[in-house]
Amino acid sequence: MTPPTPSSAKPAGLHPVVKATGFVSFFTDMGSEILYPIMPAFLTMLGASRATIGAIEGLAEGLPSIIKLFSGAVADRVRNRTWLVLTGYTLSTLFKPLVALARGSTFVLIVRVLDRIGKGIRAAPRDALVADFTDKSMRGHAFGYQRGMDHAGALVGGLLGFGLLYWLGSDLPAMRKAILWAFIPGVLSVLTIVLFVRDRPDRVTRPTVPRHPFAGVRDLPRDYFIYVAMASVFAIANSSDAFLLLRAQDLGVRIAFLPLLWSLLHLVKAMTSVWGGKLSDRIGRRPVLVAGWTVYALVYVAFAFVRPAWGAWVLFVAYGLFYGLTEGAGKAVIADLVPEGQRGTAFGLWGMLEGLLLIVASLLTGWLWDVTGSGTVPLLVCGAAALVAAASLGLWGIRGGLRQTWWLRSDLRWTGPVPNSRNGRSGVREGV
Repeated sequence: MTPPTPSSAKPAGLHPVVKATGFVSFFTDMGSEILYPIMPAFLTMLGASRATIGAIEGLAEGLPSIIKLFSGAVADRVRNRTWLVLTGYTLSTLFKPLVALARGSTFVLIVRVLDRIGKGIRAAPRDALVADFTDKSMRGHAFGYQRGMDHAGALVGGLLGFGLLYWLGSDLPAMRKAILWAFIPGVLSVLTIVLFVRDRPDRVTRPTVPRHPFAGVRDLPRDYFIYVAMASVFAIANSSDAFLLLRAQDLGVRIAFLPLLWSLLHLVKAMTSVWGGKLSDRIGRRPVLVAGWTVYALVYVAFAFVRPAWGAWVLFVAYGLFYGLTEGAGKAVIADLVPEGQRGTAFGLWGMLEGLLLIVASLLTGWLWDVTGSGTVPLLVCGAAALVAAASLGLWGIRGGLRQTWWLRSDLRWTGPVPNSRNGRSGVREGV
């Protein structure tokens, strides 16, 4: 297996392993999105309040995110990261269908956490794998492709969910039967890893093993932490998408059509993810992220005031554009900022922080929804916070980022540590 093309030569396309990880994501999300769009309605039928739904979705995503730091640190030190990726996807495949057995919200929380622990194990090693197999000039493209395949799988899964509910019905027993179908795509994702995903035999690993993963955090470049600080402001605004599905129900979208609405969202995601990643390769990460966060803010504000059911369909299309603009660029900027051998830790730390902030955002949104009796106030709060985050990132780029704009472009490379930087370990970038 050949290493990525050197930065001095333009690579011909994505590496086969990168393409294989895309298919792994495709099958995994196919199974996940049979379940996810009906989860708020499923929990409501089990007697859960909006605050409980927010707690379940926030904790299910947030608690396992702590594992991302540890799995990322391990990924930087082991020779073969494939077994971490395989373990994570296997756990999700086994636990996800167990939601069908739930008789109360507590069981759903436990199973959802166990399912997402699998994501916590696999996410950072997989992202580091994609980064290491991809030339810097194509990282936005690579991560956009990976997310695009993820969304394509979600599109198919949502269509399957719609077909199952249309065929079986929309009551609680029918939902249980539909959820069980999520096991089959999960098995296909595991088989894809076994047959087609492998690590680079010549990759750079960390030479020493610190006593705990946070020891590796101290070595990360200062500009990485600047970006993480800015992204954390947005993460506080980024509550669970389950609330948008609940809002769609409030607007009159029938339960059986929620998977179809979810498929529409992922159709837009799939159509825009590669484009958004390539756009960040061409014009820079920061302007693309600022545009995406602004779209998010406008969509949430519009959801607070929209009244007809068709408005939910229009806004879900716009919401897909937010994902297309930000997902590839957000991962690519971390890969740009951090040298090889430290990317697992970098992705893991940000994954942990993002997940923990999701808990806060989802708990607050659910609580506000119950206290005020509608989604207007919490949706406005999320939209306003996202707009503040977008403005902050934009202003930082104008005021302080003009001297540090190297991290906004893809035609730059890591040149090693420089003196007088954070802990003497921060690096500089030079144009190629």
